[in-house]
Order: sequence, then structure tokens, then C-alpha cells
Amino acid sequence: MTGPGRKGIRFSRLYSFSCFKSSFRDEHGQIGQKGYSRVVYCNDPDNPEQLVLRYRSNYVSTTKYNAFNFIPKSLFEQFRRVANIYFLVVACVSFSPLAPYTASSILAPLIVVIGATMGKEAVEDWRRRKQDIEANNRKVQAYDRNHNFQDTRWKKLRVGDLVKVYKDEYFPADLLLLSSSYEDGICYVETTNLDGETNLKVKHALDVTSSLQEENSFQHFKAIIKCEDPNEDLYTFVGTLYYDGQQYPLSLQQLLVRDSKLRNTEYVYGVVVFTGHETKVMQNATDPPSKRSKIERKMDKIIYLLFSMLILVSFVGSFFFGITTKNDIVDGKLKRWYLRPDRTTVFYDPKRSALAAFFHFLTGLMLYGYLIPISLYVSIEIVKVLQSIFINQDQDMYYEEMDKPAHARTSNLNEELGQVDTLLSDKTGTLTCNSMDFVKCSIAGVAYGRGMTEVERALAKRKGDASDFGITSSDIQMSGDDSVPSGNQLKPFLRSIKKLVKSHMKLSHLMKLRLSFLQGNLALNSLKTQTSISLHELDHMSGRKIDRSYTLLHILEFSSARKRMSVIVKNDENQLLLLCKGADSVMFERLSEDVPDFVSTTMDHIKRYAEAGLRTLVAAYRELSEEEFKSWEEEFLEAQTSVSADRDALVDAAADKIERDLILLGATAVEDKLQKGVPECIDKLANAGIKVWVITGDKMETAINIGLQVQALQIKSKKEKHQLSSSEGSSVSFGLIIDGKSLSFALSKNLENSFLDLAINCASVICCRSTPKQKALVTRLVKKGTGRTTLAIGDGANDVGMLQEADIGVGISGVEGMQAAMSSDFAIAQFRFLERLLLVHGHWCYRRIALMICYFFYKNIAFGFTLFWFETHASFSGQPAYNDWYMSFYNVFFTSLPVIALGVFDQDVSARLCLKYPMLYLEGVHDILFSWPRILGWMLNGILSSMIIFFFTTSSVIHQAFRQDGQVLDFEVLGVMMYTCVVWTVNCQMAISINYFTWIQHFFIWGSIAFWYAFLVMYGAISPIISTTAYQVLVEACAPSPFYWLATLLIVVSTLLPYFMYRAFQTEFNPMIHDIIQRRRLESSEEEEASVELFFQHKEKIASVKEKLREQETLLSK
Repeated sequence: MTGPGRKGIRFSRLYSFSCFKSSFRDEHGQIGQKGYSRVVYCNDPDNPEQLVLRYRSNYVSTTKYNAFNFIPKSLFEQFRRVANIYFLVVACVSFSPLAPYTASSILAPLIVVIGATMGKEAVEDWRRRKQDIEANNRKVQAYDRNHNFQDTRWKKLRVGDLVKVYKDEYFPADLLLLSSSYEDGICYVETTNLDGETNLKVKHALDVTSSLQEENSFQHFKAIIKCEDPNEDLYTFVGTLYYDGQQYPLSLQQLLVRDSKLRNTEYVYGVVVFTGHETKVMQNATDPPSKRSKIERKMDKIIYLLFSMLILVSFVGSFFFGITTKNDIVDGKLKRWYLRPDRTTVFYDPKRSALAAFFHFLTGLMLYGYLIPISLYVSIEIVKVLQSIFINQDQDMYYEEMDKPAHARTSNLNEELGQVDTLLSDKTGTLTCNSMDFVKCSIAGVAYGRGMTEVERALAKRKGDASDFGITSSDIQMSGDDSVPSGNQLKPFLRSIKKLVKSHMKLSHLMKLRLSFLQGNLALNSLKTQTSISLHELDHMSGRKIDRSYTLLHILEFSSARKRMSVIVKNDENQLLLLCKGADSVMFERLSEDVPDFVSTTMDHIKRYAEAGLRTLVAAYRELSEEEFKSWEEEFLEAQTSVSADRDALVDAAADKIERDLILLGATAVEDKLQKGVPECIDKLANAGIKVWVITGDKMETAINIGLQVQALQIKSKKEKHQLSSSEGSSVSFGLIIDGKSLSFALSKNLENSFLDLAINCASVICCRSTPKQKALVTRLVKKGTGRTTLAIGDGANDVGMLQEADIGVGISGVEGMQAAMSSDFAIAQFRFLERLLLVHGHWCYRRIALMICYFFYKNIAFGFTLFWFETHASFSGQPAYNDWYMSFYNVFFTSLPVIALGVFDQDVSARLCLKYPMLYLEGVHDILFSWPRILGWMLNGILSSMIIFFFTTSSVIHQAFRQDGQVLDFEVLGVMMYTCVVWTVNCQMAISINYFTWIQHFFIWGSIAFWYAFLVMYGAISPIISTTAYQVLVEACAPSPFYWLATLLIVVSTLLPYFMYRAFQTEFNPMIHDIIQRRRLESSEEEEASVELFFQHKEKIASVKEKLREQETLLSK
């Protein structure tokens, strides 16, 4: 409930809110220096001194282009591609006499392809433009010169303006919070647009401004803000408010960031500090790291190969053209007199045959340019976008509980999903639910808690033993009277239990805890009040129940670097106590030299908890003297309120000084249960040939046992610390477990290669006690060292570096927020969805893109080489075999749509079979479908098809009558016949290659062929001045001739026969994995069949395939 009814609540008296207040400090040495030079005149935006600073307006533009730079900038983006530059040069040269065809026929397809891509860019940019217009024209109430708040558009706000923002409205700029509807200046902010987190953040105005509640109170309000310069850090803000002759420190608690939303608060008043592109959200608006798939990088090499082929073919043609031209005049005699070589231009001058050959070389570069697929890039972009849509709409990857579907945040890496060799996974929140259950604890060396965890049950199942594992005792029950710790030992635990449980159960403002020791007869109730903690506890010295209050003085916050958190309290007897909880790796080294005798026992308990898969924390305390505390507090506050870049380091150093000589209290253990389907998913991925690495910050024992539970470690015999043997005999696999300290050495320059060699020869790798930086470094090492595709998956902000470093980053939309999902390439809600994302969509996308690119090169080579063969029979004259517009429309209309349908809809096997037979995924892991032998095979098929089409066509029609009136074949009809055979062949080749037909594919394949005939009729009906050689060629010459149709049928069948025979032979005698599955599916019924049976029948085949792949990799490495 909000509104006037809550104004009486003084939230600032609550400790949780009072700790938000910025402490006053005398030192502001950094203010005014570099990085801290911004000056804001509050409620005085027209101040001459501020106008001189020329701050940016609040107008925001997220578009890539504007009306002036769209054409030049977009063209620059398009012509960064080598193929497009080539076609641009050809288009320019086509206006010269060197061109073998008209300039318009070259420009048309280039304009269509470039125009389509530019149109796509324009549409996307216009959508961003509309969002900008909507945002810039939103209205907010701003304080005007008439001392009233009036509606003002966001884009008109200036630095120093006072604004009033109401509930559920977005903040129009970065504002300094002055006051709110609550008297204490408290407000609640939702930052979903910034960090993806839905939990509300609490902001707190300064006490000196929180009283500014009415509009007339701002009439005489003037102040100056000096603060840090605009930067992208969302989690820090340093500044000073100068008001009424006093200085007040400013922190992040007073900053309301643009695009966050006001919640549960009626209104707030604020002053504009940063505007427009200087706001923190806009400073963070940078593109993520650019990632390119391995197929795309290999495609660039193929383009270069085709360019080399183009140059070679052009050189061969120009070489023979030069020789033929030179022989036109021999001893003054004209050999080809009908060409009049004695009266010709420089392009055919026998006396300057070398120069003529050079010009012919340039002509050849244009003539054979159809070897380069002009529409390849735009077709792949269209296909990848459509593939991403299918991933987003997959109902089997929709998580109903959180209403979260899968989300492909980029379409550039779809095919990479089918080539993952190594999976690097976080544990907490990724493999587990990140939902903690407080199940066991150790107090003064005595263990409490019973029951088996998931890990214990899994280990017992593996051993065939259903008995309990680990520490089992009655629920919260002492093991005996002799082991009951004394009151002096237990009392500090009572004081610290609040912080311990808070850390595990994450209660915010009100917490009530009850522990019952059945034999110790102790009842504990704790209640957090506004300023202190009151504990109702049993005093072992007197045997009476008493109330003790503890005042909270300081909190030393937790961080991933510190791995601990402390609180300093003061009781009614004026005792100062420091209570600390943290990871055992940092806590035991901070214990006093005079340690209790139960330290070793506690360490043993922690080890056994970790082996049970539990997450542990160690609790300790220390009593402080008044002098020591005062001295330390002065240093701590000085560090905490310093305005410098190294503020956090100073605070950590001060905290480290007081967190020494601790006395151990005990340890707690919580269970983080696995997500549904994780073991089964990892088992499927392992069967698919994917190596699974777990990189976590947990203890080694916890990491090992979680690895066992999720089957990331496959262990059948005894476990050792550094290596794990999985079987007895000649075939032995190993598992590598390494902790953070060892990892820091292993990642050094002189050891990283040795570490990688060891790791990749292990069946499983687990890195425990790892920092976020180490996660990213390990990912980089695996990616660069193996050269294989790596996928990283995580759910928290500490996983962002790992996700961005990997070839593919998959974020899980978990309880730790959305930072990982927002920084990822693909986002899913549960780890188990990774199985379908990789084995189904990954395999399909890899296969589709690989086949699509190979087919693109095949159809262009088949078409382009018919021009070359024709040239060999035309004295390399540069005369094209086809009409100009036939060639222009080849890639754009007659063959483009079927290949797009292939890239979107084709399936070698169904989704069910992809999941049933994970071995199929090996085709992508080993890049079988886009290997160089396969690519060159498709190219060879294109050359062979062009030879069959050309030589069969010319041999069948040149030496006999073609028409009923006895006329022989002419140049125009020959071109139409060859072109018809090419169109039929490449489209029927598509039909043969497709495994899964839909009506869309039928429509595109046969529709493309039908459109060729329709085009011949329509284009041939145009005046011969325009249609030239195509004038009525189908209607009058080809269609009436039965020989035309019969020759087309026979030539097309003859052209497709070699590939058909090759595939039949391969499927029968040397099948690939998908061929085996397809045959099995066709031969068997649709009933359930065991995958083991299928693959054991082809065991020798699969083993030989893997052996060949290993041999190829060995040869390549040498």
C-alpha cells in the first residue's frame, strides 16, 4: 500500500535503510579532477556557468543510420564483402567495350541483392527509429520558470532540471533523488531494463532534501552537484551536494537511472544529472563481442578458392585467345579472313596480340563471374533469421513455470550449435536449482542433521548400497551429554546464528528463527527490530532464559574476491563482537593461533558435507576492544567514503585488518538440488561426443560428487584426488579435478599448453574453487588450444565473461537474475533444454547450412563452366552462350528460392530420432558435412554436370535438323536448350538432396522451373530490340520441336545419374550415420526400438568412421 497512509512510517530508522545513507567525509580530493569534473546547477539549467559546459540534450538515438548517412554508410557495409566488391567492379567495367554483355544485365542482380539487404537494414533501423521517437516524446512533469510542474517531453529536458516522476513511470534521465511520497525519501525502483532483475531496489534521498515535499518548497531551492563524469558503471556513483553552505556526500543510493521504473511509491522529485547519451544506460549501449561461425569463416576461404578458379579460367581463355589472335595473320596472309583481322580494334589486333590477350583476360573475369554466387550472403541471412524464429517458437523448450521460451539472441551462430566439441558449464543455478535448503550444521565440533541428499542417494545407488551415507543423527540432536559445549562456547553461536541463517535463507527485514536442541533443552527465538536484534536465549551459566539485545554497527559486505561477510555488533554489556561467515578456504587461515580443539573435527564435517553435495559456510567470531574498534572504524569510514577509483580495494583492505584472529564456532550446510533432467541431458550430450567440463566455485568434494550425480564423471572403480580410473584393463579413461589455486598456476604462460594437453586427454574435467576470471581464461584456453567449437553455459553475472569468451554462450534465465541471459547468444530456462537445442536444432541447422552452401557453389559452377566450354568452341572470343538477362536472373529468380527452403525446412531425421540416437551429432562435431573433401566433391560434381550438359547438348543437335522445316540449330536455340538443362538439373539436384519434403519445397522447386518457361514466353514477347536473342525463341522455335523436350529429358537424367549412383553406392556400402538411421527407420516399424541394437549392428562401421576421423586429425596436426 502506498500513499498518505504510509507517510508516517520512518523507514530511515530501520537499519536496512539507514545503512544506505552516504556518510559525510572531509576528503573530496578527486572531485574536480579528471573523471570527476561534472558540475550541475540544480533548478538553474540556464546558469551561464553551466551553459558554457554545453552538456548534451536528452534526445536519444539508437539508430545505426540517419537520412543523410544511410546510403553511404549502408553501401559501405555491403561492400565490405569481397564478393560484392567484385560485382561492383564488374558493373563499372560493363560500361566499357570489354563487357561481354550489357551493363544493365550486370547492374540488375547487383541492385536486387544489395537493395534487398539495404531494405532489411532500413526496416530494422526504422523500427529502432520508431522506438526512439516514442521514448523522446514521452512526457514528464518538469519545474518551469512559473514555479509549477508542467508536462514536458523527455527530449527537452536539460541538466539541472527538476522533475516529478509518478508511480509506474520510467525515469527520463539519470536523476538525483531529492524526495519521495514517503517522508524519509525512500522509493522503490525496478531495474529489469538494466540488469534483467525483477526484484525491487530501494533508493534513499538525503535527509537534507527529503523534506522537499511540496511544489512551493522548490521555489527557492538552489544547489550545486559535483560528481563523476558520465561512465558506463551501473553500480557506482560518487559525488557531492553543495546546499545551504554545507557539503553532503552522494552515492548510488541517491541515483535514479534512466529506463528504470518507479514502483510502490506515489511519486519522487529529482534533479537531472546525466542526459541523453551521457546516461549510464546509454553508456552501456555497446555491441557484444562479434562472433562468426566456423562455417562462415570457411566459406570465405571457398570464395577465395572460387576467385582463384575464376582467375585461372580467365587466364587460360586469354592465353589461347592470344595465340589464336596472333595466328590470324601469318606472313601477311589472313587466316580467318571473314573476321577482317587487318581492320579491327585493339581488342582483336593480331599485331598486338599480347595486349588483346590482356583485355580478353579482363573480359573473362566478367564473363565467368557467375562462378561467384552473388545471392549467397543474403540467402544465408534470410535462412538464419527463419531458423532463429523456429528455435524461439519451439514448444519443447518452453518453461511453463516461469513463462520463458528459448530465445536466439543472435542468428549468426545457428550452425555452430551443431558442432560443439566441448561444453563448459557452471554448477550453481545452471546444473542446480539455486534454491537452498538448510539441512545440516556443525556446532563446536558436534554435527546435527540427518537424511540423505540427492548426491548421497546417487552414490549409494552406484555402489548398490541403500544405506545412509555421511553424517546421520537425530534432527538437531546432540550425540551425548558429554559433547554438549559450554555456555561460553555456545553463546557466540547464538549471536551469529542470525547472520548464518540470513546468508542461507536470504530473509530481508524480518526474521524469526527457532532451534530446538532436544537433549540440550534450548529454545532460541530471534527477532530483528528496527535498530537491533533481540535474542531470547538460554544462559548456561545461570540456567535461566534471558533476553539479550545486539546493536548492529557495521556490515563488511560479501564479494566474490573476499568470499566472506562480517557484521560487528554491540550487546547490552557494551561488548563488541565481530561475527564472520564465509568459505572454509578463507576462514580457517584467519583463525587465531589459539584455536579450539574441535577445528579438525569441524574440518572433517565440512569435508563430509561437501562429499554429500552440500554447500558449506564456516562461522567464527572475535571480541574487539573499544580502542581497537575506534581505530579501525576511523580507517574503515575513511576508505568507505573516499572518492577514488580504488575505493573498493581500500574498503577490502580495511576489512581484512579486522577479520583476523577469529575463534571458530562451527559450519552450516545447505542443499542445492539438481534441476530436472540434468543427468539424462549430460548423458545424452556425452553420447553425442561432447566433452563436458564443469567450472564451479564450490569445494572439490562437492564438485566431484555433483559431477558423479550428473554423470559428468564416469567412474567405475576407486577415486583419487588427481585422477579417476573408470575401468580396469587396457582401456582406461581419466578424470581431471583441479582447484582454483592449482588452476592459477596451470594457466600461466609456460604451463597452459601442458595443462590443456592433459585436460583434453581426460574423459571429464572439473575445475573447482574457480573465480569468474578463471572461468573465462579456461574457456579461452580450450577454444584457442583445441580449435574446436566451445559452448559455455551459466546463469549468473559471474558467468558473463565465460559466455562471451566461448564460441557460443548460452544463458539460463535463473534466480540469479538475467545478466547471463542478456549477455548470451542463446537463452534457455533450464539446463535440460540444452539437449534439444544442440541435438535437434543444432544438428538441423548445421546440416542445412552446410548443404545449402555446398549446393550454392555447385549450381554456380555448373552454370559458369557451361560458359567456359562454349568459349573453347568459339575461339575464346568472349561471346556468352546465353542472353544477358538469362544470366542475370539465374541466381536471383530461377535457383534462389529452393535453396532457401532447403536451409529452413530440410530434416535428415526427425526430432525424436535426433534425441534417440545422439551419435548422429558426431557428423557436426567432426564437421563431416562441410569438410574439404565434401566441398570439393560438390565442386567436382558441378564441373562434371556442366560438361555433360554442354557436350551432350551440342553433340545431339548441331549436326541435324532441329525444326520441322529442316532448319538446323542456331545460336539462340542452343543457348535456350543448355540453359533449360541447367535450370532443370540444379533444381532436380535439389530434389534429390532433400530428405524432408514439404509443400513449400515442392512449390519452390517446380515453381522455379515453371517460372523459367513463363519468363521465356513473357520476355520473348517483347520487341526484339529489347529481348534480342530471346525473341519468340520458345514459342516459335523450341516448344514446337519434340526434340527440344526429349533432349532436355535425356540430358537432365544423364547429368543427375552420376550423383545418384554415388549416393546409392555410398548408402549401401559406406553409409554415414544419418543414412544408417534413415534405413533403419524405413525398414522397421514405428514401434520402440533400442538405439543400442541399431548401433551394435553397425558397430564396425561407426568404429571405422571414428578411426578415419582420428587419422585425418593426426595428419592435419602434423
